[in-house]
Amino acid sequence: MQDPNFFIDEKAESRVYIGNLDLRITEAALIKMFTPYGKILSEEFLWHTRGPKRGEPRGFAFIQFSTKEEAKLAKEKMHGRLACGRPLVVRLASEKYLDEAAQDSSTALGEAKKAGLTGSTSGKTSRSAKIAAIKNKLRALEEEGPSVKKQKQADSDSCKDSLDHSQDKG
Repeated sequence: MQDPNFFIDEKAESRVYIGNLDLRITEAALIKMFTPYGKILSEEFLWHTRGPKRGEPRGFAFIQFSTKEEAKLAKEKMHGRLACGRPLVVRLASEKYLDEAAQDSSTALGEAKKAGLTGSTSGKTSRSAKIAAIKNKLRALEEEGPSVKKQKQADSDSCKDSLDHSQDKG
C-alpha cells in the first residue's frame, strides 16, 4: 500500500510558481513559454476577484508539470528570464511556501529587534521605533525586485513575443 501523502508531495514538487508577470502576459503566452520544459497538466492564472482591479491579472500563476524533473528544468531555465521586460520569478511551489514562511518569521524577528520591540517591559512601542520598522520593511521589499508601482515601459504595445530572447542563457 502506498503512502497517501506520497501523491500530494509528488504533486507539490512538480508544481511551479511563476511571479513578477507583466500584466500584458496572457494565459496562452504563459503556457507557450513553459511547454518546452515538459508536459503541462494544469495551469492556474490568478485574477483579482474584487475591488477596483477586479478582472485584472494578479501578476502570478502556477503550472503543474507531470514530473518534478520537468518542474525543476522549467525553474532552472526560466527563473530570471525577461518576459515583457521583467525578470520572471520561477520557483517550485513547495519551495515558495517554505521560503516565505522562513523569511517572514526571520524578517519579523529581525525588525522587532531593530525597532526595540523584543524584551521591552513597558509593552509600548515608540513612534520612532514603529517608523524604523516600516522603513526596514519597505527597504526589504524594494530589494526583492523592481518596483511595480510606477514602472513604465517604453514599449506599451501588447508585448507580442512574451519572452525576450535577447536574454537567452547559454
